[in-house]
Amino acid sequence: MENCAIHPAVAPLSYLLGRWRGEGEGGYPTINSFLYGEELHFSYSGSGKPVIAYSQKTWKLNSGEPMHSETGYWRPKPDGTIEVVIAQSTGLAEVLKGTYSAEDKIIKLQSQVVANASKVREISRDFEMVNGELCYVVQMATNVTSLQPHLRAVLKKLS
Repeated sequence: MENCAIHPAVAPLSYLLGRWRGEGEGGYPTINSFLYGEELHFSYSGSGKPVIAYSQKTWKLNSGEPMHSETGYWRPKPDGTIEVVIAQSTGLAEVLKGTYSAEDKIIKLQSQVVANASKVREISRDFEMVNGELCYVVQMATNVTSLQPHLRAVLKKLS
């Protein structure tokens, strides 16, 4: 981001920029509960466009074996709305829309499209800064279950 100011639409979410690392737990009625390590990376290219690049990877805590990864783009708008596209390593793709509060540092996303998913019908992702840590909850609905918690994590900023 050499000599390039952050786009005004990105500025309210600039606290996300950088690397975050921590641990999470997952579960769902149709699977066994599990623990995982995670790293998120939010970056701004300095392109002058209102876009934050996003990448995520998780691993098994006990072995370090990779579990899941995803990448995408977050497009905040000055009116407090946001659009997010995510491609998962499983082949699933999400288009989410939602809102953010720069003051409260809360982001709420709801899927508009979940593509290439035989079972997943809906996804929500809520992020919140709590005592300097980035916390999130992902909820999921399938063709046999309603929207309910699937993943949650607490991440600390590395850089």
